[in-house]
Amino acid sequence: MSSSVAELAKIITDTKRVVFSPAIEEKFLSDTLGRKKGNASALVFPVSTEEVSAIARFAYKNGIPLTPRGAGTNLVGSTVPHDGSVIVDFSLMNHILEIDKENFTAWVEPGVILEDFQKHVESLGLFYPPDPGEKRASIGGNISTNAGGMRAVKYGVTRDYVMALEAVLSDGRVIQVGTKNRKDTTGLDLKDVLVGSEGTLALITKCLLRLVGKPEKSLSLLVGFSSLKAGIEAVPQILKASLNPTALEFIERKVIKLGEDFLKLRFPADYEAYLLLTFDGSTEEINSSVKKLKTLLSETAEEIITLDDAELSQNVWRIRGCLVKAVEAVSEQEPLDIVVPIARVADFVAFVNKLEQKSGMQMISFGHAGDGNVHLCVVRGTRSEEAWEKELHENLSELYAEARALGGLISGEHGLGTSKRDFFFAETPAVNVELMNSVKLAFDPKKLLNSNISYVK
Repeated sequence: MSSSVAELAKIITDTKRVVFSPAIEEKFLSDTLGRKKGNASALVFPVSTEEVSAIARFAYKNGIPLTPRGAGTNLVGSTVPHDGSVIVDFSLMNHILEIDKENFTAWVEPGVILEDFQKHVESLGLFYPPDPGEKRASIGGNISTNAGGMRAVKYGVTRDYVMALEAVLSDGRVIQVGTKNRKDTTGLDLKDVLVGSEGTLALITKCLLRLVGKPEKSLSLLVGFSSLKAGIEAVPQILKASLNPTALEFIERKVIKLGEDFLKLRFPADYEAYLLLTFDGSTEEINSSVKKLKTLLSETAEEIITLDDAELSQNVWRIRGCLVKAVEAVSEQEPLDIVVPIARVADFVAFVNKLEQKSGMQMISFGHAGDGNVHLCVVRGTRSEEAWEKELHENLSELYAEARALGGLISGEHGLGTSKRDFFFAETPAVNVELMNSVKLAFDPKKLLNSNISYVK
């Protein structure tokens, strides 16, 4: 431990909230998958903006990198420290500071857990729509990756619910971007620049979130199909019919089996593929949408099951929500979050199935059919480390190239992290990368904040 890093103990005097290497637990040196390991000189747990500002000033003065961390649920290495950085863990900054019912807003700290926040606002008759698969993620982490999730088809993504941010720049200055006002054309929207920046521009210390009224009712339906192709081809019909589903997911039977085995639960019916939908709103609105859906899919669907039993509905969604963890329990895998235009989802999934057959590498696909976000688990199986790395890179190159050819992108909601660096630079125009790095330098001239993330050169 260098003498300069030891000075952190003067900023955070509570010895339980500052840990120096080599006493840092391994979980703090990685992401939720635990395979990419970094190195850090210290781990700190601030409890206030003032402490974060002091830590940033100290790091800026001494040229020490900082790695922000929330709940550690990231899948692409965004929380992996590097170059002996100081990990700034926001888990103790986990307070809901204000709920403004009249203006439908909430001020929260970045360490607030999504699931806890949603339960709290719903108890007040309010609703926070963003709904990524990992409910134990932190709000700050959701904002840093612009998390999407299953309700994005109706409600949008995290960015649509961030009204303002308080943040600490790399030199320790505290800024606030955005306000409670619903409209703002007073200069560049710096708030939106920070959303999705994966901790590379500033350290978020407070978040002003937009809330909506809690829907009167929610109802899910499980639609069985004879093939995945038939299921995915039904999606544009559903969207064109203006049924406005809250969630619209596609899943293959072989994937559901993994989830069933993992949770020791069962789906209510066996078909080759499924669409899983949710409608919310008034009882009248939901009943109308369900009636239209059944008429629309009467000739293409094998069965439409109304999940009006609360326990059954919860279990079906639990199976859907655990799929990445279910695959991980069977084999090491690379979780992808490729996004393509909605009308090209069927084409992309068909390509995945052909590539799986050609390569011999198992590829499990599911995802958000309503917004084109295809989740893939590329499975290692029994491959040696050398074979896994070689074949994975080859297959990822083909998958990302096909997504690009269809007008898609390599990430819809997980972020770039350290995992997608080569692929990002391969497909992003040089002028775009140059502009991104100019923004990075404006916020962080010494490149101290998460500068191992993909877009930073």
